[in-house]
Amino acid sequence: MTAAPTETRQHNAPDGHEVSQVELERRQYRVHQQIQSTITSLISTIVFVVVIVIGLKLSPGWPRVKETFFSGEYFVKSFPHVLDGLWLNIRVLLVAVVGVAILSTLIALVRTSRSPILFPLRILALIYTTVMRGVPIIVVLYLIGFGIPGLGLFGRIDPSVLGTIAVVMGYSAYVSEVLRAGFNDVHPSQRASARSLGLTSGQTTRLIVIPQALRKVAPALMNDFISMQKDVGLISVLGAVDAVRAAQIDVASTYNFTPYVVASLLFILMSVPFILLNDWYTERLRKRELSGGTV
Repeated sequence: MTAAPTETRQHNAPDGHEVSQVELERRQYRVHQQIQSTITSLISTIVFVVVIVIGLKLSPGWPRVKETFFSGEYFVKSFPHVLDGLWLNIRVLLVAVVGVAILSTLIALVRTSRSPILFPLRILALIYTTVMRGVPIIVVLYLIGFGIPGLGLFGRIDPSVLGTIAVVMGYSAYVSEVLRAGFNDVHPSQRASARSLGLTSGQTTRLIVIPQALRKVAPALMNDFISMQKDVGLISVLGAVDAVRAAQIDVASTYNFTPYVVASLLFILMSVPFILLNDWYTERLRKRELSGGTV
């Protein structure tokens, strides 16, 4: 008597191939593990938040801290003023991003160039990046914000303009080094192939090197951009009425620090979309590398 063959359930995949029962079980296991991991993360987060809240509530000085830093009354009063000041931060940030992109790209191109004619510029770029990366950004703000007007060459200059110049000069040094690392990471065969196809040196840099380098260093550039979002608030030391300065004015008149919390929340809300974008793009690059795709 011949035994009946054992049937194995199979399903059609989107590409027309059949998926075995073993593969289906593996997929179900991965889904189960992902759900379990999500539930565990959610529970641990809730427990952590509850512990922090209980610890704050039981602190002897919590009522005073709550009134000083988290007053609902002062939050509502200061919010419009701080929000108006944030608009100046946004404008400074937009101009600074363009300025940093242009200046840092030029510095990176000069530092990666091998032309003997550009040797003096390479030395100058090296000195510039070394000095600017070693000086705190707030010191750069003081030097530019009070040094340039002290020369008496340009008349009165708006503090926000001087602050923007200082931010551009400070961050161009950092971003140029990130770009330089990206340029050097492009394989020499890419340049050689482009030149063999008849592209000039400038076309090779513009069409081949820069696009590949930007993809490689995009996460690092986004981190610099997020950091610059915070540091534009330092222009308040020059007298510009931005979000931080508006909060400081309210604090001086009320002796309550809630306006600083308002400014902090607005800066956080401004940076969250870019932080999420950075995390998403970094994860996307990681998956492409694992799958063997081109970065």
